This record gives sequence, structure tokens and C-alpha cells, in this order.
Amino acid sequence: MKILMQKNRRIKNEADMLAFGRKLANILSVGDVIALTGDLGAGKTTLSRGVILALCGETDVPSPTYTLVQTYDAPAFEIWHCDLYRLERPADIYELGLLDAMEEALCLIEWPERMGGLLPEHALTLTIGFEGEGRQVSFSGSQDWMKRLEHV
Repeated sequence: MKILMQKNRRIKNEADMLAFGRKLANILSVGDVIALTGDLGAGKTTLSRGVILALCGETDVPSPTYTLVQTYDAPAFEIWHCDLYRLERPADIYELGLLDAMEEALCLIEWPERMGGLLPEHALTLTIGFEGEGRQVSFSGSQDWMKRLEHV
């Protein structure tokens, strides 16, 4: 059984969210699944953009809202950036190939609740909430994740 721990971080603005994503990238590797939850406009894509830019260098990082998945080739592994907002049913992730990707790539998944019970237990969940002009990011995951997050 997975032991869940929680940690919070205050984000002041968009530049701070990008910087946080860049720092988070330093502890991520193949097989990691990051579940990004929060209301529309909370900063899920901005955080993902920071991770992708840190791992891939300067590249265009559009929101995958309409394509559902954007992939990137980082030097060490592939990155899948997914936006499941428009997913009609959890079973559709099989067609996307997302289950295989969660084992073979780094997966950044916006709107993971659309996966139903198919989100892996080892995922780190980042919940982004509005807090005044800024954001509050709450992390929940295993004790191993919390140990890794000490360096972010």
C-alpha cells in the first residue's frame, strides 16, 4: 500500500511557475508520471512548459488541449505532455498509447481525473489552486516522492 505524503509551495506568478517547472525537471526521469490537477487557467500547462524547456532546451511547447498529446525527445528519454480535458471516457487512453508511455517515458498529465482508475499508483499529483494573484501547488505522493522533492 502506498503511503501518501503532502507538501505545499507558493507560486507568485507565471515566471515563478516556469522556474518551478525547471527545478522539478531536475528530479524527473523515465517512468515518472506527474498528474496535474486544477481549474482552467491555474497553470498546469505553464508548469509543464517549464519541465519540458529544462529537459529539451528552447523549443515550442504548445498546449496539447486539441491534440491530447504532444511528445518531445529529451536527450535521455521521451516526454509525453497530455491534456485529457476532452477525453470522452477513460478507456480512450488505451487508444492514445498512454499506458505504455507511462512505463517508457516521462508523462505530464493534465486533467488526470479523466483517466478514472487508470492513473498509476506511483504518480505524483500536483494540485494547483488559485491564491490571490498567485497559486498554491500541493504535492501528494509516496514518501519516495517527498524525499525527491526536498531538492526542488
